[in-house]
Amino acid sequence: MPITFMPEEIIETIQMVRAENLDIRTITLGISLRDCVASEIKIVARKIYDKITSKAERLVRTGEDISEEFGIPIINKRIAVTPIALVGEGCTDTEDYLALALAMDRAAKEVGVNFIGGFSALVHKGFTKGDEILLNSIARALAETERVCASVNVATTKAGINMDAVSRMGRIIKDTAELTKEAGGLGCAKLVVFCNVPEDNPFMAGAFHGIGEPETVINVGVSGPGVVFRAVKENPQADFGTLATIIKHTAFKVTRMGELVGREAAKRLQVPFGIVDLSLAPTPAIGDSVADILEAMGLEKVGGHGTTAALALLNDAVKKGGAMASSYVGGLSGAFIPVSEDAGMIKAAEEGALCLDKLEAMTCVCSVGLDMIAVPGDTPAETIAAIIADEAAIGMINKKTTAVRIIPVPGKTVGERVEFGGLLGSAPVMSLHPYSAADFIKRGGRIPAPLISLSN
Repeated sequence: MPITFMPEEIIETIQMVRAENLDIRTITLGISLRDCVASEIKIVARKIYDKITSKAERLVRTGEDISEEFGIPIINKRIAVTPIALVGEGCTDTEDYLALALAMDRAAKEVGVNFIGGFSALVHKGFTKGDEILLNSIARALAETERVCASVNVATTKAGINMDAVSRMGRIIKDTAELTKEAGGLGCAKLVVFCNVPEDNPFMAGAFHGIGEPETVINVGVSGPGVVFRAVKENPQADFGTLATIIKHTAFKVTRMGELVGREAAKRLQVPFGIVDLSLAPTPAIGDSVADILEAMGLEKVGGHGTTAALALLNDAVKKGGAMASSYVGGLSGAFIPVSEDAGMIKAAEEGALCLDKLEAMTCVCSVGLDMIAVPGDTPAETIAAIIADEAAIGMINKKTTAVRIIPVPGKTVGERVEFGGLLGSAPVMSLHPYSAADFIKRGGRIPAPLISLSN
């Protein structure tokens, strides 16, 4: 059944776009590379390049056409592919998947997208040969490409936490930072470590094309912190039940717009429509901040007492409103709290109101996890691994997706600032606890799944 809009809805949407930073954050084309398997890596690389450039050749133009015709900004056009650890596993002539990352990067440049996700592995219960090779290739792949994004799933509620993988990711993040030190460790901004990773997430850097997905699919990521901020600010006396209803109504409108764009893109590209990810994804622009929404609820400063409760209300209301607007909500869906990509979060961190411990508490109720956190460059790999383990435990126990995107900035110390530019923004280097977790991390093995995993 086609989506229909009343004239007053159209006028309201125009106002949201013009004054409140409403946009489609991304349309992401998922592409299966499972038919690109071969025994020689050169053949696999060629197949990957050929398939991506063939399937995605009209993606950017289509997005631009829809944006112009509908008057709705579509900020990013992106690609997600089958986890490369699976695609490369058939290669018998290599111990390095850098050539595959380079092929992905060339293809992304050729079709004009800004990011391509899927240099990924799923290792929550252990490692295959392909997983081992991919993990060993991540640091160089992110250092030697511009558009490639990587992700590794180290835990699930059903499997527990693979602490050997967690330990390795701590070292890989350090290696990636070192190899991209001239850019402030920028490679780490393209690397996410997950628990309970979704297979249809359109947002980078964690997007990949899951094994249960069709040959190709369009997934859409919407965004509207500015719209929700206005709705909250205009109702300063509303009680929490009323406020939740206001946010739900707003999320409904934003999600309807996302589904309209997604279905139109799918029709024009002649691929299936997948899901709308209704996450509130902030930017460094003023007026496009999740932190501002929380403060509009009555908090003096994000990070103060009450922040977690305010975020829980926001996240739940956004999901409820969005779920009523589309039968196909997926991905991450909720509220993102990336420090470097949110002007309000940056300010709160610089003023000392927002610390890593409070951010960790907020991840219990937000859409993802510790996102775009800059820490001192001399942070030990074991400390980074311990942060990943903490976040994975939150996801595992609460049956939700959690993630860590952390940047140990080479040469920077607490209180200094690192500039990434664009949507990645800038971040103050945050302090960590000085106590070592090395003996904890070196135990290795797998933290068992919780009792709640026995749900069959």
